Amino acid sequence: MSSSFLRPATRTTPAADSAEWRAITSHLAITPPVSVVIPAMNEAENLPYVFKTLPGWIHEVVLVDGNSTDDTVAVARSHWPEVKVVKQAGKGKGDALISGFAACSGDIIVMVDADGSADGHEIVSYVSALVGGADFAKGSRFANGGGTDDMTAVRRLGNRLLCAVVNAKFGARYTDLCYGYNAFWRHCLDAVSLDCTGFEIETLLNIRVVTAGLRVQEVPSHEYVRIHGASNLHAVRDGLRVLKVILREKRTRRAPAGPGPGTGLGPAAVPPVSVPRGELS
Repeated sequence: MSSSFLRPATRTTPAADSAEWRAITSHLAITPPVSVVIPAMNEAENLPYVFKTLPGWIHEVVLVDGNSTDDTVAVARSHWPEVKVVKQAGKGKGDALISGFAACSGDIIVMVDADGSADGHEIVSYVSALVGGADFAKGSRFANGGGTDDMTAVRRLGNRLLCAVVNAKFGARYTDLCYGYNAFWRHCLDAVSLDCTGFEIETLLNIRVVTAGLRVQEVPSHEYVRIHGASNLHAVRDGLRVLKVILREKRTRRAPAGPGPGTGLGPAAVPPVSVPRGELS
C-alpha cells in the first residue's frame, strides 16, 4: 500500500512542495497524482458538464475517444487543454477503459462516465477512501447517502438480483454492482486481468477485485440523468452479458486459499493485466 495520505494544507507550505502537494482546499492537500479516465463516443454536448465538475487538483484527464463523429475531442480540449486523448482501436466500453488505464500515469485511477451522470465533486470521497487504506473504492448508488435519478424499475431489479448472485457466489458484500463510477490504486491492475469489451467490464472488475483479496470500500454516490443523447445501454442484452460473466468467473476462479485483507476472501490466482494501448493524439 502506498504511503500517500491526506494532510492539512496551510498557506505557509513551502513553494518547493507545490509540485508534490496538490491543494484540495485551503486546509487539505493530497500527494498521490490522480488520473481520471473518461470513455466517450459522440458526447460533445455532455462533456462541458463533465469537465465543469472535475476538481482542478487532479493530475490528468485521459479521454478515450471511441471514433466520435462529433466534436467530442475538440470540446474536451477546449475545457481541459492538457487532456490526454487516446484514440480507441477497438469497440465497447470495456475496450475503451482498458485502453485508458494503460495510458494513465497517476498512482490513483478514477473511472468517470461522459454522459454527465457522475458528479466530479465526489472524486475527493473516492480518493479519501483510497488514501485511508482501501485498494478499490467502489461507487454505490444504494449505500447510505447514495442515490439515482436514472434507473428504471427493470434495471433496478436486475442490478439487485445480479448483485445478490455475486455476493453469494464470491463472498462479496456489495450494495451495487453495475455502476461505472469507481477508483483504485494503479497497482490493482497487477492483481486483476481485464479481458472483456462491453458494459460488463464493471462487473468483471468488481468480481476480480474481490477474488484477488483486495481491500474494498464502498463510496456513496448519486447518479444523475444523462444530460443529452441516448444511452447505449440495453437492460436485457447487457444484463445477460453480465450474467454470463458471473457464471464464467465462478467456473474459472480457484477457491480462495485463505483469508484476504478486508474482504474475507483469499487471493485468487489471477494473471497480471494485459492491456492494449490506444493511439495517443
